[in-house]
Amino acid sequence: MRALWVGSQLLPLSPQLTFLHEAAHYYPSLVRILSSVKLRTTIRVLLLIVGASKLDAQQTWNDPRTRALVERATERRASQLADTALIDYKATAHGYVTFLAQFGEGFPEPPKIVKADELGLEVYWRAPDLSKQKIMGRRDTLLLPTDINYHRDHLGIVQNNFRNLIRIGEGDEVKDVPHPLSPVGLQEYDYSIHDSLQIRLGPRVLDVYEVRVRPKDDREPRTVGAVYIDRESGEVVRMAFSFTRAALIDKDLEDVSVVLENALIEGRFWLPRRQEIEIRRTGSWLDYPARGIIRGRWEICCYAVNTGIPASFFAGPEIVLAPPAERAQRPFPFIGHVLDSLPPDVRAVTDEDVKKVQEEARALVRAQALARSRSFAFSARHVSDMVRFNRVEGLALGSGFLQRVGAGLAVAASGRYGFSDEQLKGRGALEYRTGAGSSLILAAERQYRDVSDDQETSQVRNSIAAQEFGSDYTDTYDARGVSLGWSLARFGWRPSLEVGYERDEPLLVHARPATGHFEPTIPAFELRETRATLGLDRPTALTIAGYEMGTHFALTGIRVNRPLTSQSKLLRPSLVLDLAKPFGSSRLQLHTIAAGVLGHDSVPSQHLVFLGGPTSGPGYDFHEFVGRAGVSQRLEWRFLAPFIPIPLARYGRAPGTITLAPFATAVWIDRSAPFKAPRQGWYPALGLGALTVFDVVRLDVARGLRGGRWTFSVDIGRDFWSVL
Repeated sequence: MRALWVGSQLLPLSPQLTFLHEAAHYYPSLVRILSSVKLRTTIRVLLLIVGASKLDAQQTWNDPRTRALVERATERRASQLADTALIDYKATAHGYVTFLAQFGEGFPEPPKIVKADELGLEVYWRAPDLSKQKIMGRRDTLLLPTDINYHRDHLGIVQNNFRNLIRIGEGDEVKDVPHPLSPVGLQEYDYSIHDSLQIRLGPRVLDVYEVRVRPKDDREPRTVGAVYIDRESGEVVRMAFSFTRAALIDKDLEDVSVVLENALIEGRFWLPRRQEIEIRRTGSWLDYPARGIIRGRWEICCYAVNTGIPASFFAGPEIVLAPPAERAQRPFPFIGHVLDSLPPDVRAVTDEDVKKVQEEARALVRAQALARSRSFAFSARHVSDMVRFNRVEGLALGSGFLQRVGAGLAVAASGRYGFSDEQLKGRGALEYRTGAGSSLILAAERQYRDVSDDQETSQVRNSIAAQEFGSDYTDTYDARGVSLGWSLARFGWRPSLEVGYERDEPLLVHARPATGHFEPTIPAFELRETRATLGLDRPTALTIAGYEMGTHFALTGIRVNRPLTSQSKLLRPSLVLDLAKPFGSSRLQLHTIAAGVLGHDSVPSQHLVFLGGPTSGPGYDFHEFVGRAGVSQRLEWRFLAPFIPIPLARYGRAPGTITLAPFATAVWIDRSAPFKAPRQGWYPALGLGALTVFDVVRLDVARGLRGGRWTFSVDIGRDFWSVL
């Protein structure tokens, strides 16, 4: 990428400007000729192509020009400590340290904020390498119960682009990794000039090289990434790097990424300006798909150089909380509430700068150098994979395992046994996954598949309600088959394709609840079918007009073979769409479910559209609406109201607010199924929801306005359903 870097932004240059900029350095005589001779346009284009190709060919590892640049940067970095012109400085740092969590297979949705801390620091430095940071202000917001404590160095900035040996998390996360611009690092790393950039700082334009860095031996504890070096002075302007697996002390660490940017102060001194660090951990118990993320972001400003700070000022720990009297005397000027002032993209899966670091790390070293080495694990993707209850299986227990073979390959198997139907269900798969999350999976399975296009309740709530009250909000049929699935995770939208062959059979009620009775199962058709499903998923992310959007679209082609009948072909599109937009502390949410079946013949019951229930049709019976086409639209407005704070011991205190959520829904159904009461057209409803205890528990009451009834529901918040 050829670009102009203005402040903290990279602006792309045209190919002509890029070529002339590079040619001025590589081919000065050619530039003089081009500037004095008027050539035809076609010849210019050819020269541009040839010039760019020659430039790329010279981007080799450890060529003399690159080594000279890196050695000069290393010498300059070491000489900064001996620069008598810079005696000391003080500055102000403002930052956020946020703890986030992600759940679900492949972590498809953005992280959820658990805890956010906003900090204000006074930063001091004195030659040769004395550092002191005082926390003058700190405030936090707890959004989910947690007792997390950060390492001390997560609460401050890096003032010296790290020492010759890099440590993070007070040595518990990364310890004693050679700095790429250190005497030892020059022997342990390979270097390559990857790109040429320009930085504009006021009237001054600096030429900067992006130098890629990779370890000579990626089995050793090393960094992977890039350093940005001023071509004229050899100063380090920016560093962006990750670490090899061997460098990560904690075995649960997934990766650690760091971005450090410097600014030119008083026209001479390169000092910290912006910093980011992202530390990701994944759960290892039963291969549980949970990720914790510590994300730090800092802006440093307001430098005062050579103010005469005494050496005694730096005694004691480097990062300290200022005494209450000192904080009261010089309070840090926080603005608004913590959540209101958070950067708008803090919920992104990863910051763009950090994402680039991770992608370049995967490109520069073997995948095994970055991947966790754990090869075998017991597996359970959801709590309900281990224990559940429904009207077909009764109590069902299960588990599984995952065996990593290497090179992205893994063997997975899972099983579940129902004590009422006395049947074994399970799945076996051979999986290939890339470091970026793309996959190719060959699987064989027997599952009780639910006909709903979207879950009506959480699995845990459904198990409790089914066992105690005979209220089972699933409609399942027996599906046995083989499939081959592919997905690509390189883009914002995630395309996927699955082809498969399966045999379907109806199921019967086998269990009995503690009270009440179960409804009969759906009359699923006995058949064999071949299917192909094209999917398109978009994880929740910011889109136009400030809305957050998450989408799942599927288009399934089905060829049905039924005993004693001819073949039939069906096309079934479906869409689940979520839109949300914050308005201060309030929030507008929209949830859409739409599906249909296209075909001239009769449609098997299991492929019809089923709507009705707490999610798709509150105020009406479960799956009251069944037809060949249907839509459910929900509009909800969430706002805070005063409530009683709930203490949770060492996990904090639930805030003294409750989230109220009045909502309106409407269901449209067409060509109702023969085994259901006739329904046609629109069926509206109104309701009120309340979310409490960190929005983990939700209570709903609703009334259907067209032949409906009052319905009540208690469940876990929808954000946690993928876990349950």
